[in-house]
Amino acid sequence: MTLRGPSKPVNQATRRTTVASAAHQNSLLPKEIRGVHVTMELASLPGKLDQYASLKDEGLNTIELDVKDENGTVAFSSPEAPLAKEIGAAGNYYNPASVAEQLHAQGIYLIGRIAVFEDPVLTARRPDLAIQHSDGSTWLDYNGLGWSNEYNKKVWDYNVSIAKAAVKAGFDEIQFDYVRFPSDGPIASAVWPGKVNEPQSVTIAHFLKYASSQLKPLGARVSADVFGLAATNELGVGQSPRLMARYVDALSPMVYPSHFGPGQYGLADPQAAPGMTVSYALSDFKAAIRGTKAELVPWIQDFTMGRTFTLADIKDEILAVRRSEARGFLIWNASGKYTPGTLGPE
Repeated sequence: MTLRGPSKPVNQATRRTTVASAAHQNSLLPKEIRGVHVTMELASLPGKLDQYASLKDEGLNTIELDVKDENGTVAFSSPEAPLAKEIGAAGNYYNPASVAEQLHAQGIYLIGRIAVFEDPVLTARRPDLAIQHSDGSTWLDYNGLGWSNEYNKKVWDYNVSIAKAAVKAGFDEIQFDYVRFPSDGPIASAVWPGKVNEPQSVTIAHFLKYASSQLKPLGARVSADVFGLAATNELGVGQSPRLMARYVDALSPMVYPSHFGPGQYGLADPQAAPGMTVSYALSDFKAAIRGTKAELVPWIQDFTMGRTFTLADIKDEILAVRRSEARGFLIWNASGKYTPGTLGPE
């Protein structure tokens, strides 16, 4: 897969901007990342981002904010990403430059989340860019959602253009989520036009290589989310931490204890032993990415799924993260409600 393009003369103003943004990003990158996820809907509410920023008093230093979510919605319109506006994906949830300025003024590191290949909007408006059935109709997973074609370079460029818009507006890092093949749905009937004869994990790694080649010169860090069992299991979605780690600054494994089944790591109920579960998972990831420069910044659980999750459980997760010598942690709760007392420094 050739990703090389024609060489272009370097604009000196662009060079100066890139150097400045890189220096800015490096100055804000925390020694230990302590962050939370914020949806674009919440960010659009007056005063809501200030509420999250106020968690800095508890120890927060990072916010991961939706730029493009798993519904295919893009938070803002930008000339950098014309296709998003053309297909009706671009919303008006927040002004990215204003948000970056607001959070940077408070010393908060800003990560933009981009859900890549699950994309109901793009696939509905541009079925030529979707995973298809043999008759050319758009393939849907069991939730009725369309997925864009992981082999299609136009899909890559679409997501990277949105990432560039966020970086140029001031975001410090881009984190790619749903950077994988679908995990459910009638997979046997799925057709990928232009499919390349290579392992799925190589295709995903090639996307990250390309995205990083476009974003790192702008001064941004690049990271990617991976399933919590991806370090030791072939999950059929193209996520190989060993390959992905070659092209990103950080991997963020989703080591939510609720997502590990009975007996995993020899634990009868992994969710009842959150610290041990996170510790075992991160040990596997450390081994998987050994020899690369990528860091681990895991996603940990602050939500209840089947068993009430408490402050003590979250603290056990964080202790396990710190003992693993990861770069820090990001806390996930889809509702955006976070348990007080979890974000304090070590």
